[in-house]
Amino acid sequence: MTDTTPTAALSEAGVSIWLDDLSRELLETGRLESLIADQNVVGVTTNPTIFASALAKGERYDGQVRELASQGTPVTDAIFEITTQDVARASDLFKPIYDQTKGFDGRVSIEVEPGLAHDTQKTIEQAKFLHDKVARENVLIKIPATIEGLEAISETIAAGISVNVTLIFSLERYRAVIDAYLGGLEKAKAAGHDLSKIHSVASFFVSRVDTEIDKRLAAIGTDEATALKSKAGVANAQLAYEVFEQAFATERAQALLEAGANVQRPLWASTGVKDPSLPDTLYVVELVAPHTVNTMPGKTLEATADHAEVRGDTITGSYAAAHDVMDRLAAVGIDYDDVVAVLEREGVDKFTVSWGELVDTVQGALDGAQAEQ
Repeated sequence: MTDTTPTAALSEAGVSIWLDDLSRELLETGRLESLIADQNVVGVTTNPTIFASALAKGERYDGQVRELASQGTPVTDAIFEITTQDVARASDLFKPIYDQTKGFDGRVSIEVEPGLAHDTQKTIEQAKFLHDKVARENVLIKIPATIEGLEAISETIAAGISVNVTLIFSLERYRAVIDAYLGGLEKAKAAGHDLSKIHSVASFFVSRVDTEIDKRLAAIGTDEATALKSKAGVANAQLAYEVFEQAFATERAQALLEAGANVQRPLWASTGVKDPSLPDTLYVVELVAPHTVNTMPGKTLEATADHAEVRGDTITGSYAAAHDVMDRLAAVGIDYDDVVAVLEREGVDKFTVSWGELVDTVQGALDGAQAEQ
């Protein structure tokens, strides 16, 4: 690595830094622009939790809420008006990066309503609605990688819409996500879409894997189990990159790439450290490889910019060790399939709860504004 900032070193190593946060405050204070300029941020991801937090704390939404209240706007419509406005503004801010990187970066993600995670058709419909509502070429529509979400991913890609596939925990499901992406590209090609304009990332969650497995290791309590603490998240993600390399080396994928398609890049999500005993940049410095994205909460980005020790590619030489970690986890009694099933279910549930909080926050604001009129 050159003698440069940690975030610049990450960028040089092929990692795109996306901020896992968005609010009107970030947009209007110039804070987001400074992160782009100073900390190599080249994209933004959002989810219902982020928007619920932004609206609960943000007086900057009051004017728009009053206007929506005066029009008698239903709460769900109001949420879409508010959130898509933030996403559109952020998309405009990142448009130069989008142009410079030919669509790989300069991206802003917005998620379909989490209550639709098990409804294929409604997910497809809302993905198209959000894409048209934001009306920016550099928006990414986030779709959860549930079983029902796989067809929605394919059909959304087939319509020429770029997708951020979220809530991926298992290697098996990740393979199915890549298959869904390739299937969508094949349909898009048949429909005459320009494949070079279609992009996708696959959001592979990291810290939540450690949280769940470490809890189970503590319950087992043996020396062998204790020695595996906080190793599963990184190993699982490293093996996801192995899956990525294998999948896009196949004849099927290569044929699409030759026709102008883009690889679906792995994105490391849930990279904020949950266990305070761990280094706060663990899920950044141990997951460095070309063609990846790391979407960081604000605190993780600050820690990375301040003191991360970027050592170059920490993934592609790690596969044997990562497989060994997973084998040892199985040997002490960790049921990987059960872990990832629990995490997916909890992930959908958490976003559904956050969506409910978002609805309550906006409804309360609308009611308050109407009472003042």
